[in-house]
Amino acid sequence: MCVSRWLYCVGVSLIPLAIISMVSNVLLLLPELTVRFLQEGHVTREATWATGLWGSGVLILVAARSFISSSRTRGCWTFRRQMFCQVLYSSVCLGVSGLSGLVSLTGLVYGPLCLYNSSSGPTWGVPLKPKMDGTAAYFYNSTLWSRVCLQPRGVVLWNLVLFSLMGGSSGLQAVLCGLNVLNTLAGLVLGHGVCKQQVQRRSP
Repeated sequence: MCVSRWLYCVGVSLIPLAIISMVSNVLLLLPELTVRFLQEGHVTREATWATGLWGSGVLILVAARSFISSSRTRGCWTFRRQMFCQVLYSSVCLGVSGLSGLVSLTGLVYGPLCLYNSSSGPTWGVPLKPKMDGTAAYFYNSTLWSRVCLQPRGVVLWNLVLFSLMGGSSGLQAVLCGLNVLNTLAGLVLGHGVCKQQVQRRSP
């Protein structure tokens, strides 16, 4: 059935996206691949929220497993009951993946927490966050990346790449889960016959 095939495809597609989100979030917590900055509390705020781990990571993996197992369901009422559950799962996944994408975008716009030279000496803060004077965002000016942040080394590029990966995978998850809400609603209303009826109409 079309509904079951789409449910299976969504479940399989969500697995690598969830893994990308989880790995990206873990690496964001480990600048320079060391736990020192995390232990000292010198990690970008949006990374510590760990939405890529619990949101677009673990919850999406649980939902993907449910989608794949539900795609094999047979029987009219059993199928409809499963579709009702999958509508709920898909809606929750749409929300958490959207939240993770929003957090990633915020992390990109505000820039990393790092040690930088201020008027009072070396200070931990977010020196690249947007200013109200209309200055272009820092990611358009690569000369700032190594000049402003002293520690962790290369943290600007590190955050840019990893937040982009996490945000991109979360965005794709949101699209797939949004489409899956419509798909499972069709399965709930039409049952297994959603494609059978189409095939019968086309046969001579």
